[in-house]
Amino acid sequence: MKKFWKFGMSAGLAAVLLAGCGGEDAANEEQQIETPAEPPTEVAEAEFPVTLVDATGEEVVIEEEPQAIVSMIPSNTEIAYELGLGEKIVGVSDFDNYPEETAEVEKIGGQEFNVEKIISLEPDLVLAHESGLGMGTEGLEQLTDAGLTVFIVDNAESFDEVYDTITVIGQATGATEEADAIVQQMEVQVDEISEQASNVEETKSVFVEVGSDPEIYTTGSGTFMDEMLQIINAENVAGDQEGWVSMDPEAIVAADPEVIVTTEGGYIENAEEAIKTRSGFGEVTAVEEDAVYSIDSDSVTRSGPRLTEGLLELARAVYPEVFSE
Repeated sequence: MKKFWKFGMSAGLAAVLLAGCGGEDAANEEQQIETPAEPPTEVAEAEFPVTLVDATGEEVVIEEEPQAIVSMIPSNTEIAYELGLGEKIVGVSDFDNYPEETAEVEKIGGQEFNVEKIISLEPDLVLAHESGLGMGTEGLEQLTDAGLTVFIVDNAESFDEVYDTITVIGQATGATEEADAIVQQMEVQVDEISEQASNVEETKSVFVEVGSDPEIYTTGSGTFMDEMLQIINAENVAGDQEGWVSMDPEAIVAADPEVIVTTEGGYIENAEEAIKTRSGFGEVTAVEEDAVYSIDSDSVTRSGPRLTEGLLELARAVYPEVFSE
């Protein structure tokens, strides 16, 4: 007996990646993709103490299954809630907005976090993130010196690395079975979207705008968005560049993308219209054919379980003729 997963579209760049606001989807119809009805049957039981190597290369020993957890970045939080750890979350960052329960959880700050606040919450485990190293290194050391167990999660830049992140957070929290089930489900979802994308007859070129002030930023190779475009059989006009990069407006016009996607719709009013009316953009194919769409920033930039939602939302925007049913 199979069951279906249905995506409802959820309510750039350090701030974009951390804060991530929601945008409206270009096509709101539900997409049905088959997934396994049952989780894996043979999964290793969680045993403590457990020793894990974090993003700094240090071994972190977690003596007992954590009962109070502070999550310092939205992606870690979304993974923890998906693992069923919501009741154990005692602190989250100021940027956390999903799931809605995070609104009721104590806030510990953003990139500049409140060390005293975190210590006062008496967490058994602090889930930090590699992106916080540098500015936040001193604060993390203060947390460790205060006797807290701090695990710094690796930065993930691909689906495979996200799967690894989910797995390791599962190991750190005693939710190994749940982690394996989530990873398996995501893998199936990605495979099925990829298979559906094989029905694309003519590949479209796409420009993804993740920031527009003061410069226009886009997503090059080695990013989730680039991998997503590859999966759905689309061409990234900035694919010859690496990482999150700025792109001159004239270069965008010269690339003449057939589709433009913006992730700023959730926090910039009329983001699509702003692109369409930009000087020189009237001659771009995407503008001429009214193929400028806004998609939810969080689901395509946060390294967590919702990436498959973002993948489907992107597929609907670029190839509505293939992903409309």
